[in-house]
Amino acid sequence: MPIGRVKWFSLEKGFGFISSEEGEDVYLAAAALPDGITTIKPGTKLDFGIVEGRRGPQALSVRIIEAPASIVENNRINPDDLATMIEDTIKILDKVGNGLRHGRHPQGAEAERLAKVLRGIAGQFEG
Repeated sequence: MPIGRVKWFSLEKGFGFISSEEGEDVYLAAAALPDGITTIKPGTKLDFGIVEGRRGPQALSVRIIEAPASIVENNRINPDDLATMIEDTIKILDKVGNGLRHGRHPQGAEAERLAKVLRGIAGQFEG
């Protein structure tokens, strides 16, 4: 399996990119993250499968090999990162709220992404 490091990941957009050891950028969808992981920090070392997508290589079956020290030492996200995640979530919820006012309920991938984001943030406040 290829190995690489997270270049960037946006919780709001639901994707990011991995810089593989071979030098190519690989698309990383939130759905490819391991169960229970909703976001991932830049620099996190991963191994992953690759499939050719519409826009190039996409990561599958992502496994975290080495997380940045702050994640390894503490399961809680850095307060600045958590604040950014909450701000991004407010934008997502505002969009969902406006849709609900017009009779549009989140469905399919959008509903799953919303639930995953909310569970991830809730996990930062539990325990």
